[in-house]
Amino acid sequence: MSGIQNSDAVSALAAEVLAAARAHCDLITTAESCTGGLVSAALTSVPGSSDVFDRGFVTYTNTAKSEMLGVPFWMIEKHGAVSEEVVLSMAGGALTHSNATLSVAVTGVAGPGGGSSDKPVGLVYFAAGRRDLPMQRQRVEFGDLGREEVRRRSVECALLMLRALA
Repeated sequence: MSGIQNSDAVSALAAEVLAAARAHCDLITTAESCTGGLVSAALTSVPGSSDVFDRGFVTYTNTAKSEMLGVPFWMIEKHGAVSEEVVLSMAGGALTHSNATLSVAVTGVAGPGGGSSDKPVGLVYFAAGRRDLPMQRQRVEFGDLGREEVRRRSVECALLMLRALA
């Protein structure tokens, strides 16, 4: 995983996100499942990030999503952890349970197993938004590119969504 965190492109993108957030006096929070904290790691690998990065939530299990972010269990049962509904709830929950003004959330199937016909390996949902504004959402099918590549691309996508909002 160190290749993801040390990628020059990811580091440069994380620095851009932080600079934009700093310029607008924003604080950032993350809610991550399949990326396991890699978005937070990319942001906090940039020196000086502590003035705009509030906190990250790694909610790999359904219980963690519910307990830490307030995602309703019924929603997870009805739509599955890998769904637009859940990722939107994760992003909103991260804002509710932090001091941040910007959030990004990621949930998906990184593989190699865990996929199904309706939720194949490489399917990832993203949500990003500002406090008190509608969330942006994105559904991406990266394909079965291998776990590390799906996670790397997910980090990039999450950072791009934050950069667009900051």
